[in-house]
Amino acid sequence: MIGTWLTRELGLEVPVFGAPMGGRAGGRLAGEVTRAGGLGLLGAARYATPEWIAEESAVAREIGGGLLGVGLMTWSLDADDTLLDAALAEKPRVVSLSFGDPAPYVERVHAAGALAVSQINTIEDLRVVERAGVDVVIAQGGEAGGHTGRIGTLPLLQEVLDATDLPVLAAGGIGTGRGLAAVLAAGADGAMIGTALLASPETVGPEYARARLIDAGSADTVYTSIFDQARDQPWPARWGGRALTNDYTDKWHGQGADNDTLAAAYDPADPRQGVVYAGEAAGLVTSERPAGEVVRTIAADAERLLRRRY
Repeated sequence: MIGTWLTRELGLEVPVFGAPMGGRAGGRLAGEVTRAGGLGLLGAARYATPEWIAEESAVAREIGGGLLGVGLMTWSLDADDTLLDAALAEKPRVVSLSFGDPAPYVERVHAAGALAVSQINTIEDLRVVERAGVDVVIAQGGEAGGHTGRIGTLPLLQEVLDATDLPVLAAGGIGTGRGLAAVLAAGADGAMIGTALLASPETVGPEYARARLIDAGSADTVYTSIFDQARDQPWPARWGGRALTNDYTDKWHGQGADNDTLAAAYDPADPRQGVVYAGEAAGLVTSERPAGEVVRTIAADAERLLRRRY
């Protein structure tokens, strides 16, 4: 694969991170992304436990050969930073501190010998994480699945590349080699992929999620906060989540219902009601494929396209 700062710094074969998707990216998924030549990140969501981080880190290391990354939600650390301590105890090479100001935590990450990475959704976010001293930024566009901002990946990536000297990755809507080639050609040092991996058998979560994603098209998503309200997840108001549409979103999105009403109507076991966070790359996922195969195919196709055109 064509080398970038990311591949050189981390010794990767391909400039790809597996997104730290809360509730979906455990040790198996992270490990398989790493074994394929990228770096998979564990998704240590607010409801994760230190025991979960330890167990899943061991799985990821066994499968991936030792290299470890962990993703944390910065806003939740402000109330309780236990999960950061648990993550750093596993000696990761990369810690993602996203959705909030990482300044209180970057020094601890560096002291543990890890790189501090932050996803950003605006230029203002960029300035915040630069002041905090992070090592890498990920320009995450609104096409991304799960919690994200509102600016599209391509406009945001162009702004960020022109505005910083830090290494930059792109996230949001990247699901094939064409997407990876595009952001590398624009000047990014790599990409973080999430939705492209969600139909892989290594993901955790409800069994129906894979089939729903495979059946979905790229227009079958909605940017909403109703699933956070229904599940009592106190995300800051500026970050909604992109999810697949279903009967629940058809009925409740944009209706202004209170949390108790939304919780009473919500059933995570029912595919017509439960949340499947996924991005606008959903239409690119057409079958259940192993995560390693997905990563290797994206990387090989990107290299072929870049070498053909340049």
